[in-house]
Amino acid sequence: MRTRSGGHILLVPINEIRPNPDQPRRNFNMRELQSLADSIRQNGIIQPVTVRLDSDGYYELISGERRLRASKMIGLSRVPCIVMDATDEKSATFALLENLQRQDLSFFEEAAAIDRLMRDYALTQEQTAIALGKTQSAISNKLRLLRLKPDLRAMIAEHDLTERHARALLRINDEDKRKKALKKIIEKNMNVKQADDYITALLETKPIKRKKDPAKLPLKLYKDMRLFVNTIDKAVDSMRLAGMDARALQKETKDYYEYVVRISKTPSTKSDVSRETMTS
Repeated sequence: MRTRSGGHILLVPINEIRPNPDQPRRNFNMRELQSLADSIRQNGIIQPVTVRLDSDGYYELISGERRLRASKMIGLSRVPCIVMDATDEKSATFALLENLQRQDLSFFEEAAAIDRLMRDYALTQEQTAIALGKTQSAISNKLRLLRLKPDLRAMIAEHDLTERHARALLRINDEDKRKKALKKIIEKNMNVKQADDYITALLETKPIKRKKDPAKLPLKLYKDMRLFVNTIDKAVDSMRLAGMDARALQKETKDYYEYVVRISKTPSTKSDVSRETMTS
């Protein structure tokens, strides 16, 4: 029967150590692992890995997964372990803290791990900040990174862009525009300041207002064409009353009105008003 008292060091068979389900690190650099394996082969494991006993009597890894993987690569059968008493929450917190302290996580892995820790153990941002030794605003800023969709996160990681590049992109709310902006930043190899200035310019650009085509103006502007027709008629009447020989020829189709006003160079002796209507 294995003891559950914590804080002591044991040589534990590797095949009895289960991985930590809350391990925040998802990507392991094989070149770095090989280098660590060569060092362990030469010098042994200087720092023991940390484990705890689970309910099935197996050891569950808390921290030291890189050391454990490197040990497996060179065929070690046992590794030195510090056995701790730790709840699920503490185990997850220790795993995250070790990676943060060693700076082994990408900023997206860190954000995802913090989010998972909060969701799994119903922690507030304030409680998480205290557990990780960070400010609440730092936790909030990390979590905001998860608003970027996975495909954008992959592009940012692939092109070695920084966390500040990612935060600048969050200023754009439209998903399509955000992706186009990221492609442009990558294409132009922009540094953080250039990317931030570029996004600022995008957000400040106002759509160009085009002048309306008169032909497309609302029909209501022309609904009372008789008003204009009457105006022309009155003008012709006034000319004839003044003694001018004026004639108005009116043509109306389904699409338009056409007026032709003819004024004789010889003064008129008639007082009547003459109008002619042209039909189409």
